[in-house]
Parts: sequence; structure tokens; C-alpha cells
Amino acid sequence: MVQPNVTTWWRGFVFLGFSSFGQLQVLLFVLFLSLYLITLTSNVFIIIVIRLDNHLHTPMYLFLSFLSFSETCYTLGIIPRMLSGLAMGDQAISYVGCATQMFFSASWACTNCFLLSVMGFDRYVAICAPLHYASRMNPILCAQLVGVSFLSGYLFGLGMTLVIFRLSFCSSHEIQHFFCDTPPVLSLACGDTGLSELGILILSLLVLLVSFFFITISYAYILVAILRMPSAEGRRKAFSTCASHLTVVIIHYGCASFMYLRPKASYSLERDQLIAVTYTVATPLLNPIVYSLRNRAVQTALRNAFRGNLLGKG
Repeated sequence: MVQPNVTTWWRGFVFLGFSSFGQLQVLLFVLFLSLYLITLTSNVFIIIVIRLDNHLHTPMYLFLSFLSFSETCYTLGIIPRMLSGLAMGDQAISYVGCATQMFFSASWACTNCFLLSVMGFDRYVAICAPLHYASRMNPILCAQLVGVSFLSGYLFGLGMTLVIFRLSFCSSHEIQHFFCDTPPVLSLACGDTGLSELGILILSLLVLLVSFFFITISYAYILVAILRMPSAEGRRKAFSTCASHLTVVIIHYGCASFMYLRPKASYSLERDQLIAVTYTVATPLLNPIVYSLRNRAVQTALRNAFRGNLLGKG
């Protein structure tokens, strides 16, 4: 294992992500803090509502609650550190701190992909085999699917972190980003990084394309089943149960594919930061908003919670 040079090991790294915004950093702090508080509150509230409302104790909402939990953990590893840098101007992070942040952010990001794939499989069983849904999507299988998603996410996150931090880093320790993501940290490595780039690409392909492949297969069967339904109302209801999941999938995989399925030479500070802000700040907020606006069961549970019925029972 190649050790980092002494300068990088002791001095760590410095984020330059928002350094060019000058006085606008105050505005960015207020904006990101507001979005983060809304995101955190929304996801935690979704988890609580699903936990307390017996009508939502189904596999679909179980997976949604774990997705909200995963998104919450993902933002906890990135946003508070970013806000601290904007507020106090301290953009330094230790070598170990950077590796730790990369591990957890990559792990939770991969877990999100696997959970979205599991949710696609759940919709497939619900629409294509409704009479066998309860027996097939039993609590044991659901627990296994969630467990495999989390375990796989951590293994892939560990693999990506090891691929990056086995390299030695040059005298420059300035990260052109606002957190320790793989592309900007990889760009600081010395020597030939071709093998490491290939390793990151392979791991990213395994996570994104394999999970997206299973989602695509699930929805191919779902589409066939919907088209065979005799009634237009039945087709509409069936599609509406998938619309929220599809919306989240398109945005999540679109941003992730742009960031990780491309060569090192195409990295761009301004463009990459915009995409990164989308999937670290906006996408985690998207889940509770989309599922709340498009799902009547969740809307009813939220109304009951606001009225105090659920919280009173808890």
C-alpha cells in the first residue's frame, strides 16, 4: 500500500469549493442551512409517520423509510461540514477525516442505489403478482433485502475509499470541491492514476448499472402488465403507484451517472459542484416531497400526524 506523502498526511486537505463566491458565502450558508433543515425534518418525519401509522406497515413504505434513513445519514456526513466551512471559513480537513467522509458518503450513496432497486422489485411483485404479494414480500425477505442493500453499500464504499487512499498525493492539497468526493480527490494524486480510475469506474458501473438494470427489468414487466389491464382506471392507478419511485430514480441515477461514469479529464469545478449540490442537497429533499405529494396514504398519515392523532397514540 502506497503511503501518502508527509505533507498531505500532516496537513490534510483544504476545500476550495465555494472560495470564489466571496460575500455570497453568507447567502449560500443561509440557503443551504434552510434546505438542510427542511430535508432533515422531512425525512425524519416520514420515518416517524411510517413507524406510527399501522396503515403504512407494508413493504413499500418500509423500504421508503429506510431510503429516508439512508438519505439522512448521507447528508449528515456532508452538509454540516460544508455549513461549518461557510460559516467559520475553516475549510481544512485532515487526511483521516477526508477518508472517513468519503467512506460514509460513498457507502450511503451506494446504499441508496440498492434500496431504489429493491423498491422497483417491490413494485414489480405488487403489480405483476398481486395475489401473491403478501406471501412473497414477507417480513423475512424484506429484512434480507434491506440488510443486503446496506451491507453492499458499505462494501462498495470501502472499496472506493481504498482505491483512492492507496495513492500518494502531490504537494497540492487543495480539493476543488466542498466535500471529499472521489473525482476531485483523485485529481490530486501523483503519478499514473489510470489503474485507480479504472477501479473507480468498475465499482461505479457495478453499483449504478447493475442496480439500474434490475430497475429496468422490473419496470419492463410492470409496463407489460399495465398495458394488459382492461380498464383505463386500473392502468392509471397502477402507474400512479410507480410514478414517485420513477421520478426519484431518474434524478438520482442521472446525477450519479454524470459524476462517476466519465473520465478524469472531463472534471469541471463549476459544473461538478452544481451537480453535487443537486444530489447532496436537493435529491434527499426530493424523496419526502415526491412521495408526500403523489401518495394518498402518506398524505392521510401526514394529516393525521399534524392533527396530533398519531403522535397522541405514540
